[in-house]
Amino acid sequence: MNKKLLLSVFLMFAVTISFSQTKEELQAQKAEKQAEADKFQSEADAIQAQIDALPGWRTGAFGTIGGSLSNFNNWYAQGAPNNSSGNIGITVNGFANLIEDKFFWRNSLTTNLNWVKLDNKDTDMDSDEFNPTTDVFNISSLYGRNISDKWAISGLAEYRTTLLDNFNDPGFLDVGVGATWTPLDNLIVVIHPLNYNFVFAENDAAFESSTGAKIVADYTRQIGKISFKSNFSIFQSYKSSDLSNWTWTNSFSYTLWKMIGVGFDFALRSNQQEAANFQGVDLADADNKLQSYYTIGLSYSF
Repeated sequence: MNKKLLLSVFLMFAVTISFSQTKEELQAQKAEKQAEADKFQSEADAIQAQIDALPGWRTGAFGTIGGSLSNFNNWYAQGAPNNSSGNIGITVNGFANLIEDKFFWRNSLTTNLNWVKLDNKDTDMDSDEFNPTTDVFNISSLYGRNISDKWAISGLAEYRTTLLDNFNDPGFLDVGVGATWTPLDNLIVVIHPLNYNFVFAENDAAFESSTGAKIVADYTRQIGKISFKSNFSIFQSYKSSDLSNWTWTNSFSYTLWKMIGVGFDFALRSNQQEAANFQGVDLADADNKLQSYYTIGLSYSF
């Protein structure tokens, strides 16, 4: 009996040692293969950097899709116990840039559209349709001739309006010339002291075109699975500060699987003319509160 017990203990100990050695060997093999993979990935990234630096077109796009649906029946704790609601939002950040040795042509598109629907089943007076809430459309084109590695003489055209409601009322078109500074590969700073801000609107009492200075800073980058874009655009009118405006937009996305991930967008804006038009008052009497929006949802890139 003792011999059988000792033999069983010995066999169990041998199996344990064998398993431990096998696990350590597998871990060592994995570490070796991972080191080789990291080496090849580093070499591939270096080659991709050389490809990105070659003259030619660079294009891409990423954005966020957010949405929610809900339905309530006899939910007496709220004012409308029987209702259904839905919310749909989409943002798009796209670019098409031509980079050459002596010049560049950078084009970008930013849009954020959102619809909401609230159907109160106890009344026929409300709308059954999805109504637009967030409505942002911005497109720009920047052309420059290089005078050094970091500086260029440039011209910019930037147009901003809404698409779903009151298209081009108002619409803002900036056209100007000046210089563009590129301190980093992903950072573009536009400095145009000679710029005209065309304003298209039916309400002449609130909106007025004027000459001023245009400054734009745009930073777009992708690091691994993270893509982000930050754009700050300001027009400073030479005629009156009430005619000046600025907008700061930000988009972030994290890829979870292939081209799908999670995204977050937010923006801030200050515009005295838009405030006066909405409030129905004279331009100088408008209460110009800070404008903002944000969107959270699934992200996509291609």
